[in-house]
Amino acid sequence: MPGTVNSTRVRQVEPPTREDVRAAERRIRPLLPPTPLLQSDGFALKLETLQPTGSFKVRGALAALTALPQGTHVVTASAGNHGLAVAWTAERLGLDATVVVAETASPAKVDALRRSAAELVVHGDDYDAAERYAMTLAGLYVSPYNDRDVIAGNGTVGLELAHADAIVVPIGGGGLASGVGLATDARVVGVVPAAFPAMRAALDAGKIVEIAGTHTVADALHGNIEPGSVTFQLVRHRLEDVVEVTEAELEDAMRFLVREHGLVVEGAGGAAVAALRSGKVLPSGETAAILTGRNVTAETLARVLSD
Repeated sequence: MPGTVNSTRVRQVEPPTREDVRAAERRIRPLLPPTPLLQSDGFALKLETLQPTGSFKVRGALAALTALPQGTHVVTASAGNHGLAVAWTAERLGLDATVVVAETASPAKVDALRRSAAELVVHGDDYDAAERYAMTLAGLYVSPYNDRDVIAGNGTVGLELAHADAIVVPIGGGGLASGVGLATDARVVGVVPAAFPAMRAALDAGKIVEIAGTHTVADALHGNIEPGSVTFQLVRHRLEDVVEVTEAELEDAMRFLVREHGLVVEGAGGAAVAALRSGKVLPSGETAAILTGRNVTAETLARVLSD
């Protein structure tokens, strides 16, 4: 269950276990079939871009919201994809949801949220401000990453990659990487944008620290990590490494996926491929790159493809 919200202190969130990941799979499987794998240039692509909301986030939202009683009002903050997943899930479960996004959130994701049944609140000039505000609102706060059930739900990707020797996964707050690390004994490597390497900075400092990042095409990975987030220790103990990729490498991955496979991904969605194509992560045995999302504006995609 999500931790209790209190904006004046660190939230106490219980870390999930591998059994929690298996339990989450039992809850979400009737509503969400496994996504396919596509072979690429020396590695496989895990197509989370084919999820109904366009990203892996629907896994965590389903795992968290199916554990709640009817009548629960859910509140969340999001760079966009988690908000879309919560809105989609809440509508199907008959729950009310409020999603808070920053004024700088991706227009493609904001437009999709406006078309959903969720209440949309636009607040603050960055994700950090939106997250802080969401925690003050009435309702049960479900974090995009610092939540036991969300992490467990995300980890179901790892169960579907049980055969892999290595898994490469993008990291923002660490909810996906934590879940995958719990679910599998494979070598797991995380990828952050060099423009906003929040988890890499935390690992280097030995604790969660606030950093001042810059704009990145990987908007879903932009933002600081909630103080006390359980994802930090899970990433620290379950992942082999966390590497940084540049904006040029992220955009190269987006172009490669369109050109070679006809796959549209957002910047964050191509981060794992960016790390593999740049040589910052070397394939070992059967290696899978998780394509986490496709929700990119037409303008951004056109600019990247034309560069």
